[in-house]
Amino acid sequence: MSQQLTVREYAQKHKIWTASIIFLTVLVMIFCLQGLYQMVFLHSKPVLYAFTAGIVGFLATSIGSLPGFFLNKLNLKTENVMLGTSAGMMLAAAIFSLLLPSIEASGKLFQNHTIAMLWVIFGMFLGVFMLLGIHAITPHEHLTTGKEGPEMNVNAGIWLFVLAIIIHNVPEGLALGISFAAEDTDIGIPFTTAIALQDMPEGLAVVLALCRTGISRLKAVSVGVLSGLMEPIGALLGVSLTSQLGYVYPLGLALSAGAMIFVVSHEVIPETHKSGQQLSATFGIMVGFCLLMLVEQMFD
Repeated sequence: MSQQLTVREYAQKHKIWTASIIFLTVLVMIFCLQGLYQMVFLHSKPVLYAFTAGIVGFLATSIGSLPGFFLNKLNLKTENVMLGTSAGMMLAAAIFSLLLPSIEASGKLFQNHTIAMLWVIFGMFLGVFMLLGIHAITPHEHLTTGKEGPEMNVNAGIWLFVLAIIIHNVPEGLALGISFAAEDTDIGIPFTTAIALQDMPEGLAVVLALCRTGISRLKAVSVGVLSGLMEPIGALLGVSLTSQLGYVYPLGLALSAGAMIFVVSHEVIPETHKSGQQLSATFGIMVGFCLLMLVEQMFD
C-alpha cells in the first residue's frame, strides 16, 4: 500500500484538483459577499430572510449538539431512531417544501407540461451531480463507509469527519437560501421550521457518534456546533445564486431537493441500517416524515 500524500504534496501533484478547490472557494466567497452587500446596503428582503433562516438552522444544530456534554452514550437503537427521524424530516421537507413548489413554479414558466417536468428532473440530477462532485474533490470520512474522496494524509483525523458533516449540511444551507429567493415566506418559513426541527436530533446524534471515535466531548460538541455554520453560509450562497429568479428559481428548488434526497439515501439511511437496526430506523423515518407533513399542514 503506497504512502498517502500530505495535503500540500497532493495539491502540488494534482494541479487540476488544486485549481478546482481555489476556484470554488473564491466563487463561494464572491456570492456570499454579494449576498451580504445586498442585505446590508440594499436592504434586500430575500437575502435577509435567507440569512436569518440560516442562523435559525445554526442555532438549532447548536441546541441539538449541546446536550452531548451531559448525556451518556445512548444505545444504538435510540441513535438510529433519532437519525431516522431526521432522515424522514429531510425527505418530507425535500418533497413538500422544495420539489412540489419547484414543479408549480416550473409549470408557470413553461407552457408545455412535459418540458416543465423535465426542467425539474434536470434540477434534481444537477443537485446529485453537484454533491458527487463535492464528494470527489473533498477528502472526508463517514463513520460507516469509511474514507472517501482524494487519498491524502490529513494530520488531524477529526477533520475528515468534520468535512463529511459539512458536505452533509451543504444542501440544507443552499435550500434555506433558495426557499426565500422569491421572497415567498409560504415556502421559506415552513421549510426553515422543518430544517430546524430535524437539525436538533441530528446534531445530538452526530456528537454522540463522534464521541465513539475517542475524541473528547468538548471537541465533539464543538464540531457539532461549528458544523451548523454551513447553513447561514449556504443560505447566502443559495439566495445569491437564484436572485435573478426566472428559470433559475424552480431549477434551484429542484437542485436542493435532489441533493437532500441524495444525502438521505447515500449517507443517513445506510448509517441507520447498520448492526441489524433496520426496523427501529425505518420507524423513525416514518415518524419524521409524518411529523413534517403535519408541520406543512399547519402553514397551509
